[in-house]
Amino acid sequence: MSLDERPTLLAVQHVPWEGPHRILDACGSLRVRTVKPLAGQPLPSHDEVAGAVFMGGPMNVDEAERHPALAAEREWLAEAVQRGMPVLGVCLGAQLLAAAAGAEVRRSPSPEIGWFDVARTPEGELDPLLGRLPARFLAYEWHSYAFALPAGSVMLARSAACPQAFRLGESAWGVQFHPEVLPEIVREWALDYESDADAIAMGFDPGEHITEAAERLPVWMEIGRTLFDGFLTAASAAPRARAPLAAARSAQDPPPPPG
Repeated sequence: MSLDERPTLLAVQHVPWEGPHRILDACGSLRVRTVKPLAGQPLPSHDEVAGAVFMGGPMNVDEAERHPALAAEREWLAEAVQRGMPVLGVCLGAQLLAAAAGAEVRRSPSPEIGWFDVARTPEGELDPLLGRLPARFLAYEWHSYAFALPAGSVMLARSAACPQAFRLGESAWGVQFHPEVLPEIVREWALDYESDADAIAMGFDPGEHITEAAERLPVWMEIGRTLFDGFLTAASAAPRARAPLAAARSAQDPPPPPG
């Protein structure tokens, strides 16, 4: 397959420091098209892409007056779900996906910044994406808002504070945690903690945060890679909308072994 023939995965980026990062490593034969709607770049037609990943950001889904493009993103996601298009939402992206399906996104009574225990649900164990992950794992989080579960969705994992993952239909997933982070990304976020009132209120220590991340990230990055690879594999298993992804996925080399 030539470079020009590769199917396209849309990556929606809201702010410079929350890009697709490690998701790119799992894309193999896909061409990734990054679009920044909040910077004025229009979303492509659904017919132009084979799937989509919506990334995080510090804004909230209800800030459409300040960020009008968020409303367009919700509409785009609603149609993507209706079409059965493969979609993965990360943090804000998961909240946008939930809101697009009519669910409430509200301030969490317990903001999660750092490492938190996440447990799969029984439904998550059977899920083609979350079922690849450990039954319990420490997840890297940075969020103050949380989604309610959309009607008809399946909760796949949760923490003590809120739902952490859901599936909508057969091909759309949202995860509240950050599986895409790298050491340099965690460091950048930590050093900018003063931009987050909740981090300040909880007595956030950037040095301690960076040190802990250095210990935990190797395992977490493997889990992230498993999640992203699972998204491409699961997305390729359904008809029509996922056919381009199936062709690309079958052309990929297997992921390298851990370590």
